[in-house]
Amino acid sequence: MHSFQLNVLGMDISFRTEADPARIEQAQVFVEKQYERLKNQGGQFGREKLLALLVLGVADDLLQTQQQLEAVESRLANLLKLIENTD
Repeated sequence: MHSFQLNVLGMDISFRTEADPARIEQAQVFVEKQYERLKNQGGQFGREKLLALLVLGVADDLLQTQQQLEAVESRLANLLKLIENTD
C-alpha cells in the first residue's frame, strides 16, 4: 500500500491506497485543471461552491461513463450470443 501526502487545491491531505502513484498524480492534475477551468468560468463563486460544482461535474461524467459501459457490455453480450448460436 502506498502512502501519499499531497497539496491539492491548497489543502494538505494524507492517505494510503493501493492505487499506482502515477494514477494519483494524474487524478491530482485532473482535479486542479478542472478546478481552474471552473474558477475561470465561475466569476465570483466561492471556493466551496466551485468544489461542489467540480464534484457534481465529475460525478456526472462518471455516471455517463457507467451508462456507456453498460450499453457496450449489453451489446457485447448480445453479439456473443449471436456468435454462439451460429456455431
